Amino acid sequence: MLAWQIWLIIGIICVIIEIFDPMFFFLSLGIGGILTGALSLIIKSTALQILIFAIISFLAFLSKRKLGKKILTHHGGETNVYALKGKHAIVVKTIEKNGKGYVKVGGEEWSAIEANHGTIPEGSKVIVVGVDGNKLLVELSADTPAEQGDQPDSV
Repeated sequence: MLAWQIWLIIGIICVIIEIFDPMFFFLSLGIGGILTGALSLIIKSTALQILIFAIISFLAFLSKRKLGKKILTHHGGETNVYALKGKHAIVVKTIEKNGKGYVKVGGEEWSAIEANHGTIPEGSKVIVVGVDGNKLLVELSADTPAEQGDQPDSV
């Protein structure tokens, strides 16, 4: 069997292994094997072919790692309670100064605290600005009069 055939077989086997082990490692070895197989038609020294295989595989691994990092670091939107950030809510139980109250977001009630440690009366429209443990951090919404947040609710 000729050297180029051996390198080609090594490359193909590594690519097939990559299908079952998606870590980008065997794909790099496969690329190195296939390209070394092509270069072995010109370069006859076995030691030099092994060196070329190592260099090409290493460079392929580095480039695949950067590509993989870009793909894997891009994630979708927030999930769970963090997906509520930026949503509008209605205060269903007054949020006391430095205390907690309750807000309704999308049909669910959540405990909430005012982000600036103020008081927000029942019925006020608020916006979720963050999460603190299992409580939502809220602020008065722009379409709620500013003075409403400072006065107790008179029912």
